[in-house]
Amino acid sequence: MNATASEPAPPTGSDPRPASNVKRTLLILAAVWIGGMVALFLIFGSGGRNNTYQPQNEFKLDNWVHLGVFSINKAVLYLFLAAIATCVSMIYIARRMQARPNKVQTAVEALYQLMRDNIAGGNLDERMAKRWFPFIGTLFLFIMFSNLVGYIPLPTNTEHKIDVLGLHIPSFSLYAATANLSIPLVLALMVFVSYTFEGIRAKGPIGYLKGLVPGGVTGGMAVFIFFLEVLSNIMRLMSLSIRLFANILAGHLIILFMAGALAVILGLSALAWFTIPFGIALFAFEVGLVAALQAFIFATLTAIYLGGAVAEDH
Repeated sequence: MNATASEPAPPTGSDPRPASNVKRTLLILAAVWIGGMVALFLIFGSGGRNNTYQPQNEFKLDNWVHLGVFSINKAVLYLFLAAIATCVSMIYIARRMQARPNKVQTAVEALYQLMRDNIAGGNLDERMAKRWFPFIGTLFLFIMFSNLVGYIPLPTNTEHKIDVLGLHIPSFSLYAATANLSIPLVLALMVFVSYTFEGIRAKGPIGYLKGLVPGGVTGGMAVFIFFLEVLSNIMRLMSLSIRLFANILAGHLIILFMAGALAVILGLSALAWFTIPFGIALFAFEVGLVAALQAFIFATLTAIYLGGAVAEDH
């Protein structure tokens, strides 16, 4: 009796074809990426350094409507867009709540639970959380929408215009209101006034000032710690505002450089082809994580400061 040798059957679900297809696709993309870079370098070479282009001017604010301190510029436009996006989206969804939520409603409810349970409820007692939740939630949503709107290319660059059928229209650019230090600073001032007011309301003016010094500290050390705490409260303004401003500004600048600004400055077209995949990856990272993360940090610190202002041991 002759036994026929047979190959062992591959286990179910171990088809190697999907993996090989992915590998082939990646190799093709890598070849196109490297080949395009080489082709651009051979065709255009290096045009020399470009000293006229100033990427920082993307964040320069030129007044469009001159009204003194109420002048309208790019930052004002983005503030209005963020405020409209915050109000319209929340009102629209609130009026269309369903027993069986769709994907949008599910996402908004998840945001609501994050703001209520993690940000406000996690750092404040129940009474304080109910009182200050609208303020904290509004801060979170406004900052998040302001950051997200900043990643939408809009025709707001009035320094570099493009000709379309004889019309000179501003070129598209990325900008965020929170990339202007004055906006995060105003938000930080609102937080400072809010937790100072809450502390004075709960303890009285003298009690609030006394609460800046930990219990048991007396004499010259108490005076030193008092002034140190006052300085610490002032530094919170810088911490809140600069953290938000610097992260958004840095993200936009790096995206700008990776999307072609570096190639323009160095006069090297092939460099733009090389950096564009990194620009796309960074853009996705900023939109998917940084925009919401910075709003979360700002709102969480607001809740912590409000809780600390009324704490008995502070």
